[in-house]
Amino acid sequence: MPDIDPTPRSNAWQTALTVLQEVEPPFIPAGAHAMSVVIEYPPGDPGAPPHRHSGPAFGYVLEGEMRFELEGQPERVLRAGEVFWEPGGDVIHYQDGNNRDDIPVRFTVTMLCEPGKPMLTLVDDDELAQRRERRAPRPS
Repeated sequence: MPDIDPTPRSNAWQTALTVLQEVEPPFIPAGAHAMSVVIEYPPGDPGAPPHRHSGPAFGYVLEGEMRFELEGQPERVLRAGEVFWEPGGDVIHYQDGNNRDDIPVRFTVTMLCEPGKPMLTLVDDDELAQRRERRAPRPS
């Protein structure tokens, strides 16, 4: 018979969970694999050029402030402790750069990637021009 640990358990697990975001299940490519990454941009860095992901991505800002913009949504600033997600697929991710010029930004992203496709595909200038009406108005 296995030994039973006589140490009483804490009840902290009952209140340890905080829901940060909850979304309708997005499209998940068949055979997808998950990838979690940490991204850090120095102060003032514009981040990755416009791109898309083959599957959904879920993220959390660890430090600093990120400028975040998806196709069809207005640009917004996400601060440490805030979450984001994007559906992936055909949606263009315009911005993920550092909103501050005095501190770095660090965030983590978990992506569900379509097999045989890169986790990030850059969008060229011609496609950006063809889809310009899908981008939300820019702040003045």
